[in-house]
Amino acid sequence: MRLRLSQLPLCAAALFSGLAFAAPDSVLEHKDMSLTLANQLIDKTLESCHDDERTAVVAVVDRGGRLVALQRDDNVGPHNTIAAQRKAFTSLSTGTASRELSKIARNDPESQNLNTVDELLLLGGGVPVKVDDAVIGAIGVAGAGGSAIDEGCALDAIDEVI
Repeated sequence: MRLRLSQLPLCAAALFSGLAFAAPDSVLEHKDMSLTLANQLIDKTLESCHDDERTAVVAVVDRGGRLVALQRDDNVGPHNTIAAQRKAFTSLSTGTASRELSKIARNDPESQNLNTVDELLLLGGGVPVKVDDAVIGAIGVAGAGGSAIDEGCALDAIDEVI
């Protein structure tokens, strides 16, 4: 059988078509934090803080720990911006509220070294965002007046939005 030059692209397509389609089990599908959802969570978090006459910084990260959105109220100290991001990352990374992780690190000798991981901030105010038991991101709040208050503002938002 002789191959014509005009048939070469068709043969190449047939030969390599198996490479273009991955097996369904090797492709990961997952839910993730959208900008729309991040902004809704930030708005509700700040609303909760404002209801208690508090100001704050709120950061939302996606499931990969990347910053999706951030808002800072006026007159909040500049260190709180980084703190909010690190609280969100800590919560996302561990799948645990950062305040709970702080307690674990203080009380469990095997976990005390968590405070040596530069990327983690073991202060309350970071809360994972879950959909169908999957962590899709996290909220970090700082500057509202303490870790329990920071966390409360984030939890109020999650309860209202998710």
